[in-house]
Amino acid sequence: MEVELRHLRAFVTVATCGTFTAASRELLITQPALTRTIQQIEESVGTRLLERTPHGVEPTEAGGELLGRLRVVLRDLDAALAAAGGNAGLRIGFQWALPDPWASDLLSAFETATGATATLLRRDDIVAALHSGDVDAALVRGDVDASGISGTLLFEEDRLAAVSASSELAARAEVDWAELAAHPVVVNTVSGATSPLDWPPENRPAQVIQCGSYDEWLTIIASGRAVGSTTTSAAEAHTHARVAHLPLRNAPRVALRLLWPARRSSDPLLRRFSELAHSVQRAS
Repeated sequence: MEVELRHLRAFVTVATCGTFTAASRELLITQPALTRTIQQIEESVGTRLLERTPHGVEPTEAGGELLGRLRVVLRDLDAALAAAGGNAGLRIGFQWALPDPWASDLLSAFETATGATATLLRRDDIVAALHSGDVDAALVRGDVDASGISGTLLFEEDRLAAVSASSELAARAEVDWAELAAHPVVVNTVSGATSPLDWPPENRPAQVIQCGSYDEWLTIIASGRAVGSTTTSAAEAHTHARVAHLPLRNAPRVALRLLWPARRSSDPLLRRFSELAHSVQRAS
């Protein structure tokens, strides 16, 4: 039997939803029909793709590999069909607060220039989102070194120190970058733009506390357990009553980059978005 597009969409939906019940609701077909569709694709490829568990279904090893490939293929197909129908658009991933009003101006300029839509989607693991096709491009702070990902530097932002409002540092007018290393430093390892490697080897923090989100990062600083650094735009967007932000002398600046899957480097919408990202002016 020849594999059809409906088989591929059915398999991806079941694997993503985790149950035939949820997938049948999303696909608007009955569970028996969906079960037959999955059986047909498994017969066609000659191997089991989904395995039933007490909690639903999970992809087998072969199914997991196929799922990763199909997500990219189907998203590219949907994008191509949307463009052909005059409904082109870009999904732009980001991890946390973007410079404002620069980001809003960029989206507006892109939509005005192209007639396409631009949607911001917050994702913690940007590289995974780019590889899976969950987003078409991403605005990311710091350095990203990943195979299959291309990018361009847009600009650099200043840093601020973030300290507990009850800390003696909070009364200071400014703090030197080297001074932070004398305190426990909290680092967001998932989406943060600060690393112990940002300090010279002879002056790196002796104690580093790791966390996995900006909210956790703020809470740790508010409690007085550590200090941190963030960008000026993030500090403006994420305030906390018990966190004070101070100017940082001699701190390395934070790069904001536009990233995209290397395989899509020739995409005209991505090229236009990149051009506008470079040209839209930032507020001083």
